[in-house]
Amino acid sequence: MQEMIASIYVTLAPAIFAGILNMVWVRSGVLRQLNVPMDRGRRLRDGRRLFGDHKTWKGFLGMIVLGALSGWIWGALLKGRPWEELDLLYRSHANTPAWSALSGSLLGLGYALAELPNSFLKRRLDIAPGKNPKGIARPFFVFLDQADSVLGCLLILRLFYPYGLRLFILGIFFGAATHIALNMLLYFLKL
Repeated sequence: MQEMIASIYVTLAPAIFAGILNMVWVRSGVLRQLNVPMDRGRRLRDGRRLFGDHKTWKGFLGMIVLGALSGWIWGALLKGRPWEELDLLYRSHANTPAWSALSGSLLGLGYALAELPNSFLKRRLDIAPGKNPKGIARPFFVFLDQADSVLGCLLILRLFYPYGLRLFILGIFFGAATHIALNMLLYFLKL
């Protein structure tokens, strides 16, 4: 089980790094013209936004580009080292700069796409962007906020590595826990 958990972390490291870098990227003043909501303020028949102000093109594209960069760097760091064999994405493809960048960008895409249904659901329930409801639904949405992007990454991984239910459950659990810990760290760093 320890090797499986290590494989999850080694494989998803580019998405973790990209997520951290993306928070810095989104807050930067670079390419402000991309810092517009993906839904462009569109409202559905219920009068509520599709995704809200926090889902921007800058953040969405940032996850893909920074995922590629993180994947490329991570692949170079792993190349020829014992941890390389723990990366499940290198079980079906050789660790080349092109594959590392492509797989990193796909993890970033999965990460970003998987956050959209959660935002859509929260807008339907009239939950403000970046917030969670009070009461009994709060733990569910706190978990969902952390697990949605992990789910997206695991679905991308499934396209290239046929893992089983045990890895999926461990991936969601440890991925969500790691996401919570990193969010707390980024909060304290004011990112």
